[in-house]
Amino acid sequence: MAKAPLTKSRKKPPRAYEVGTLPSKEAILEAMAKHPELDGKRDIARHFGIKGDMRTPFKVLLKEMEGDGFIARSRKQIRRTATLPAVTVLDIPADADPDDLHAFPANWNEAEGLPPRVTIAQGKTARVVPAPGDRVLARIQTGEADVPVYTARVMKILDKPRRGQIGIVRLDEDGARLVPVERKQKEMRINGADLGDARDGDLVEVEVKFAGRLMIPKARVTSVIGNPKSEGAVSLIAIHNLDIPYRFPGSVLKEAEAANEATIAGREDWRHLPLVTIDPADAKDHDDAVYAEPDTSEANPGGHIVYVAIADVAAYVRHGTALDREAYLRGNSVYFPDRVVPMLPERISNDLCSLREGENRPALAVRMVIAADGRKKSHSFHRILFRSAAKLSYQQAQAAIDGQPDDQTGPILDRVLKPLWAAYDAMSKARKKRAPLNLDMPERKIVLDAEGMVKDVHVPDRLTAHKLIEEMMIAANVAAAETLEKHHSALVYRVHDSPSEEKLVALRDFLGSLSLPAPKTDAVRPLDFNRILEKAEKDGKLQQVSEIVLRTQAQALYSPENFGHFGLNLDRYAHFTSPIRRYADLIVHRALIAALDMGKDGLTDTEAEKLAGIAEHISSTERRAMLAERETVDRLLAHFLAEKIGTRFKGRISGVTRSGLFVKLRETGADGFIPASSLGADYYRFVEEMQAMVGDKTGETFRIGDDVEVRLLEAAPLAGALRFELLSDGSRGETPSGGRGGKRPNMSKKKKAGTYRKFARKGR
Repeated sequence: MAKAPLTKSRKKPPRAYEVGTLPSKEAILEAMAKHPELDGKRDIARHFGIKGDMRTPFKVLLKEMEGDGFIARSRKQIRRTATLPAVTVLDIPADADPDDLHAFPANWNEAEGLPPRVTIAQGKTARVVPAPGDRVLARIQTGEADVPVYTARVMKILDKPRRGQIGIVRLDEDGARLVPVERKQKEMRINGADLGDARDGDLVEVEVKFAGRLMIPKARVTSVIGNPKSEGAVSLIAIHNLDIPYRFPGSVLKEAEAANEATIAGREDWRHLPLVTIDPADAKDHDDAVYAEPDTSEANPGGHIVYVAIADVAAYVRHGTALDREAYLRGNSVYFPDRVVPMLPERISNDLCSLREGENRPALAVRMVIAADGRKKSHSFHRILFRSAAKLSYQQAQAAIDGQPDDQTGPILDRVLKPLWAAYDAMSKARKKRAPLNLDMPERKIVLDAEGMVKDVHVPDRLTAHKLIEEMMIAANVAAAETLEKHHSALVYRVHDSPSEEKLVALRDFLGSLSLPAPKTDAVRPLDFNRILEKAEKDGKLQQVSEIVLRTQAQALYSPENFGHFGLNLDRYAHFTSPIRRYADLIVHRALIAALDMGKDGLTDTEAEKLAGIAEHISSTERRAMLAERETVDRLLAHFLAEKIGTRFKGRISGVTRSGLFVKLRETGADGFIPASSLGADYYRFVEEMQAMVGDKTGETFRIGDDVEVRLLEAAPLAGALRFELLSDGSRGETPSGGRGGKRPNMSKKKKAGTYRKFARKGR
């Protein structure tokens, strides 16, 4: 039944306002609270005597109140919105200003209008430091004014629920189906009416609905992400699956394009020094340059002066700007075989901050005095302008040193390259004495064809040129940490904790099963692990032991508190040398600028207060990047091997669980799985201290690190999954019950053939 309009015959509520003037937001809310019959724009306007020229600003005022979440509209009705509970879950927008965080309720009834904006309380007293994009549990405080002004004190950062399922659309004679990209998810049908604009091969996001009495799950397309094949990017799946920002907002691009080249003003002129960049041959951005010369000081006989210049990103990406907020949100660049998702727009990363040959570039540089035995005697930081003398690849620089210079390296061989190698020879002595963890796990490089698919997989040669750049970057990073500590400056350390007691116990059990000596104390050093690896190599057990030693290590991360870097065997360490691709390095640059009074674009007090939250955030984005890169490599290799079902491969057991064996193929590095049920006729038990599957009757043992031969049975490119059949026999040992194992009971040829056919059918 329609409500009668307010008329002169109705009793008017008493007014405490001046009629004919624009009321305040508080007055409107107070009137609506006291008089529920004021539920329409005309009613409220009549109540406040709004007429003539006042109508337009009054409409604007109501619109503002709706936008602020104070009132809600439903057709012609207007009402106050619901208030927030004392404790609620909030979502902080990903593009929120880190210095002025705000949030909105995670669960809000749209019928209540737009959700209210909540200010996040920040400061030194805050126990939990959230970041843009976080979901938080917070205690709500409401201001005393009639207009609800919400402030939240964060109690806990929560895990966000996963986005809707994503997959690839495949059209067939019955309509369409969704092929999931997650290994544990199953295919679902898609009704024609639920396809939307999706076409065959599109990567889509869907919601799951259930149909019929049997509640069969079906998919409904909610958004089309793109077509990985047409865009030449298998990485697109991981990018969207892990919510990696990969398109820059217009405001960020606008700031980047508006940036002007830095000048010599306020900088030292180092253009007389022939610093050079040495990078991978396909590198697009160059953020570090090096130079070395003999130290002529009598106080340092046989010593060297090493210069390391790093792109001055802080000059272009200043705190509080759109560029800075986006760089923080991304945390780091993400490197895929088929694309790079940069932390900064190309105008910054590939142009203004890329240390191009022959072009003036601003840099933050460190000058290090190195003794003949490789010790760093002293160092100093400088804000400079310089010009790269040459852009070299690792292979190019190494070839010149090895006696095969080209037209570019020949003229600088004696003046630049040989002094660099001489300085590295000295620094390598100090490295050897320092004895960092010597765990050599070769990384494979994937070469793609024009269509973005795998063309070749190989392990690049580890050259002295690689080691030279690595050692000089480590020295520069240490110098940065030392300088900031000396000036009592806040900084983000790169820390790597020593192995946990639990992991050391597991290591001792495993080494004992191989009759290898193990550390007897929990106070281990990298040298202890190096000795274990040397003994394992002599006994022909290096592969097994390397895998376990790697798993024993803690994960490196960022922290405002220092507890050293175990792997490098360093007391203090910070990332300084890659500010183009890591936000951590940008923070260290700003800290150095502030501590050494080198400009007004240094670390602010606000940033210093939030270093704990910043460190936690960039540690998480680094883990996200590593997962995305690994998932993409798995998908590319599974696609590469999908046409080789039934082929035999050499590999190595890289993991053992109760469910079965993980095997890494020797040539490609692709990882696949062998279910325990398919190992043989025996019953195999997982023996944790041995990291092995052992047959109950035979004692046949399959241990981590064992070389094996397998046959590929199934490849799922979208999920990046491979399934193998084990062809090798295991080693003989004691059965889990203590008896000696006999000969392995072989499966009959008929049973083996049946098993193979079963998995081969799945592979198709």
